[in-house]
Amino acid sequence: MPSIRVSMLSGKTKEQKAKLVSAIVNAFDDMGVPAAAVTTIFEEVSAEEWYIATESIAEKRENT
Repeated sequence: MPSIRVSMLSGKTKEQKAKLVSAIVNAFDDMGVPAAAVTTIFEEVSAEEWYIATESIAEKRENT
């Protein structure tokens, strides 16, 4: 049973997440894994809490 964990910035809509889940399930279906066996977990993180090196994404956005 595949379990996919998606870490991403917060702010995506329910529809955007559903589209991604559909693509994930379809990819596993292509490998013969039934949809009922695939789980997807979203971990949403704010831009203030997601760092690349020593700068948060929020800080990077402010500096561009």
